[in-house]
Amino acid sequence: MNATVRTRQTSIKVWSHYVRLFHWTLVLSVTVAWLASGEVMKVHKYAGYLAMALVASRFAAGLFGSGYTRFAQFVRSPRLTLNYLRDISHKRERRYVGHNPAGAAMVLALLVCICGIALTGWMQTTDAYWGVAWVQIAHELLGNAILVLIAIHIAGVALASIRHGENLVRAMVTGRKRSPDAGDIA
Repeated sequence: MNATVRTRQTSIKVWSHYVRLFHWTLVLSVTVAWLASGEVMKVHKYAGYLAMALVASRFAAGLFGSGYTRFAQFVRSPRLTLNYLRDISHKRERRYVGHNPAGAAMVLALLVCICGIALTGWMQTTDAYWGVAWVQIAHELLGNAILVLIAIHIAGVALASIRHGENLVRAMVTGRKRSPDAGDIA
């Protein structure tokens, strides 16, 4: 019991139920869409529609939500993001309670990429763009790009977890992260 009390006292709620449900449902829908591509097109299409609906809800939450859900809380300038990446390369990056600048840039890159995939996928269902080569090529390129972004995202999560001594995957399940220490950025 003391360990549970100690954990609750030294951790704070960061990720809301919405953010966690969004994250894991998006992981599932992108995975299903990718696995069903070229095989079960109806499943691929509906998984893509679900991913786009999730992204639309995330943009709304990012603009109108509260706390760590808001883009204004975690999206940083390109200069600050580049400085943070430089600090990572020198092993001196600071811990952020919410998304760090690199993580924030990755969130935006993933959301934009999914929008592009969904748009080009939808375009292929219309009379105007059905069978148009550049639309099909763009959809496939973005489908491959999302895999690269996901790999970079997972590597970044692993690196930040190791460097800052906290399990970020667990945090995205429980919603809790270690309380800020001196020098951490809330």
